[in-house]
Amino acid sequence: QVQLVESGGGLVQAGGSLRLSCAASGGTFSTMGWFRQAPGKEREFVAAIGWGGENTDYADSVKGRFTISRDNAKNTVSLQMNSLKPEETAVYLCACRSGGDFRGPYDYWGQGTQVTVSS
Repeated sequence: QVQLVESGGGLVQAGGSLRLSCAASGGTFSTMGWFRQAPGKEREFVAAIGWGGENTDYADSVKGRFTISRDNAKNTVSLQMNSLKPEETAVYLCACRSGGDFRGPYDYWGQGTQVTVSS
């Protein structure tokens, strides 16, 4: 049974930083990604990374501020978020899949971790 457990969310002031982590169990996956969903909005892609870590993809809105990384030995994926904005308040979800399409669809999802950015 595949499980994804996110951690690292919280409350941060605008311009601040947070680091999210996601621990996967029950399988290993070539593609791991992060999405976010704000209240009343659709879920949106944030970032994804391939198995070797060299290939990454970011939403235009986070390029240059967010960095995705993975540790295959620990089966984890992380998202370093800098210069956070209030409009990025959302539940951030980890996802994984086999295959190379970074934008989806994904096979497995975590429950999410809340990120709140205050102005």
